Amino acid sequence: VLPVIAIPTTAGTGSEVGRAALITLDNERKLGIVSPNLIPTGAICDPELTRTLPPRLTAATGMDALSHCVETYLSPRVNPPADAIALDGLARAWSNLRLAVMDGDDMNARSEMMMAALQGALAFQKGLGAVHSISHALGGLKGQTLHHGTLNAVMLPPVLRFNAPACETKYRKIRSLLGLEAGADLASAFAGLNQAIGLPPNLSEMGLSDDVVETAAQFSFEDHSTATNPRPATAADFAAMIRDAM
Repeated sequence: VLPVIAIPTTAGTGSEVGRAALITLDNERKLGIVSPNLIPTGAICDPELTRTLPPRLTAATGMDALSHCVETYLSPRVNPPADAIALDGLARAWSNLRLAVMDGDDMNARSEMMMAALQGALAFQKGLGAVHSISHALGGLKGQTLHHGTLNAVMLPPVLRFNAPACETKYRKIRSLLGLEAGADLASAFAGLNQAIGLPPNLSEMGLSDDVVETAAQFSFEDHSTATNPRPATAADFAAMIRDAM
C-alpha cells in the first residue's frame, strides 16, 4: 500500500495505529479486513486537533477508546504487554473522559484521552469481544445512522453482565484500578459513566426496535470479534444481550 500518515481528530478509534479497515456491505454486513499492511506509516497525535470536538462526540469517541481497553484486557488470549497497555489506557480514560466532555479546552484531559485512544488500539491486536461484535452488526443496518462509539457505550454494561461468570479475577483488577468498591457492579459503574457524559441509556433511545434483534444477533455471532470474547456466546446469547440493551 502507499505510505499513509494518520492524523486523528478524535480521541476514540485509535485507527492511527490500527491494522484494520471496516467496510459496510450492501447486505448490511460490516466486514473487517485485518492486515499489518494497513498499519499507517506514521502517526501524528496532537490533542489540539480535538479541542473543538463537540461534547457528544467527545463522549462517544471516548467510550470507543474505553471499550477497546476493557475488551482487550478481557480477551482470553495471553498477551501481558497488551494487558498492561490496555489497563493504563483504561485508567486514563476513566479519569479524564468526564473532564474532556465538560470542558473541551481542558488540554490535559484531551491529551490523556488521545493517549487512551492510541493505547486501546495498540493493545486490541489481542482481540476484542461481544461489545464490538454487536456494534459492528448494528452499525451496518440500512436505514440507521448509528455511531460506533455510542453503540459500544450502550452495549458495554449488558456484555459485562454476560461475561461476569468468566471474568471474576479480571473484574476485581478493573474495580481496583478504577477505585471502585470490592463488590461494585462494573456494568452499573459504566452505565453511570454513560449517563454522566450524556450518552443514551439504551438502544431504544437510539431508534432501534425489537425487529432488528435476530438479524443483528446472527451477524454478531459471525463477527470476527466474537472469537476473543471471554465467555463463548451463541446467536441466542447475542439476542439476549441486545434485548438487555433495549
